Amino acid sequence: MSPAEEPVIVIVPGLRDHVADHWQTLLAERLAEAGRTVRTVPPLTEDALSRAARVAALDKVVSEAGAPVVLVAHSAGVITTVHWAHQSTAQVRGALLATPPDFDTPLPEGYPTPEALREKGWTPVPRSPLPFPAVVAASADDPLGSAERVAALAGDWGAALVELGEVGHLNPASGYGPWPRAEELLREVEAG
Repeated sequence: MSPAEEPVIVIVPGLRDHVADHWQTLLAERLAEAGRTVRTVPPLTEDALSRAARVAALDKVVSEAGAPVVLVAHSAGVITTVHWAHQSTAQVRGALLATPPDFDTPLPEGYPTPEALREKGWTPVPRSPLPFPAVVAASADDPLGSAERVAALAGDWGAALVELGEVGHLNPASGYGPWPRAEELLREVEAG
C-alpha cells in the first residue's frame, strides 16, 4: 500500500479517555513515528458520559480526516464506534475493536451503572452488522465483558473474533502498556 493509499488511523479511546501508558496511546505514537497519519478522538470537556457527545466527537475526527479511515477502538470506544457506524456514511476500510464492554450487564464497582448508561444513551447497544470489516479482540477474563457475551457481539456485528487469552481488560491495570499484537491485527484489518 503506497502512502497515498494508506488510510488515516483513528484512535477511539474508552470512557477513561487518554492514558499516557495505554496501548492505544503508545500505538498512535509508534504509527506517527513510522510516518502514518493518526488522529485521536479528543477527551470530552463536558458531559463525558454522553454517548451522543462521544459519537459526535468521533464523527468530527473522521470528517476532518478527509480520507478513508481505519478505526482502532478500545472498551467503550468500541461501543461509541458501533453506535457511530450505524448512522455514518463515512469511508471506513475496517476497524480493530478491542475488549468491548458488555453494557447490558452490570459493570464492576467504579464503572457507570446500567441506569446511568441507559440515561446517557449507551443502551441498547446496536447488534446489527457493521457496514465495514472489523476484528473484535476479546479477553478470556475481561471483568467488563465475558468471553461469551463479547463473542456474541462480534457475531452480531459480522466481525472476526480474535481470542487473546487472559489479558484482563487490556489496559494498564491489567499490565498492558505496550500491546505489540495491536500492530499485527491492524495490518490484518488494513489488508482486508
